Amino acid sequence: MEALYLNDCYLKEFDAVVESTKDGKYVVLNWTAFYPNSGGQPHDTGVLIHDGREFPVVYTGKFGEVISHEVSEAGLKTGDEVTGVIDWDRRYLFMKYHTACHILSAIIHRETGARISGNQLGETKTRVDFNLKDFDRDLIQSYETKVNDIIDMALPVSIDIMPREKAFKIPSVVKLKDAFPPDISDIRVINIPDVDSQACGGTHVKNTDEIPHINIFKAENKGKSNRRIYFCFV
Repeated sequence: MEALYLNDCYLKEFDAVVESTKDGKYVVLNWTAFYPNSGGQPHDTGVLIHDGREFPVVYTGKFGEVISHEVSEAGLKTGDEVTGVIDWDRRYLFMKYHTACHILSAIIHRETGARISGNQLGETKTRVDFNLKDFDRDLIQSYETKVNDIIDMALPVSIDIMPREKAFKIPSVVKLKDAFPPDISDIRVINIPDVDSQACGGTHVKNTDEIPHINIFKAENKGKSNRRIYFCFV
C-alpha cells in the first residue's frame, strides 16, 4: 500500500477507501498518511470520517507491507470511503524532534566517529543512544550549542528517493548498507546540506528553523560503550 507521508510529511488530511477490517477495530486503507510506529518515532493518531461519523485512530502499526489503523469504535466496512485526518500537533512535534535527532546524531558522529545505536522520540523528551568508549559530560553538553547553531542557520531539509546504487555512494548511508534487503531498489534519504544525509523512513520538517532550540538535560552511561543523551525543546 502507498504511504503518503513518505513524499509529503505535511499532508494532514486525505481521502481513501477501506480495503479490509478485522475484529471491528483494525482498518486497512488503500493508502494512508498515518505514520506507523517504527524507527523510534511514535505512531500517528487522528480520525477516520465516514458519512459524518468519526472513528478515532488510537494506534497505527506496520505489519509487513501493510499499515493498519486501530480505531476505538467499530462500524467501518470494506469499500467505505473515508477521510483521514491526522492529529497534526502530535505529528508536527515528532517531525521537529526527528529532524533534531538527525542533527545531533550527525554532530556526534562527525566529532567522535560514534555510531547511533537507537533513538526514541517522545512528547516531552527524546533520547539518542550511541556507541562511544569515553564518557565525557562536558563534550556531550557542548553538542547542545552546536545543534542550536545549525537550527538557527535555517537550512532546508529535503527528501530524496534514489536508486540504491546512488544512495550507497553517500558515506553516511553506506554505513547502513547491510540493513537494506537486496530487493529494495530505492532508498529514501533525508538531506540537510553540509550537516547530514541519512536513510530514513520517518517524517521531517522542511527547514531547520521550524525546530525549537534543544536542551540536553541528561546524559547516562548505559554500559561499556553505550551512552544515552536526553534532550527536550526549550
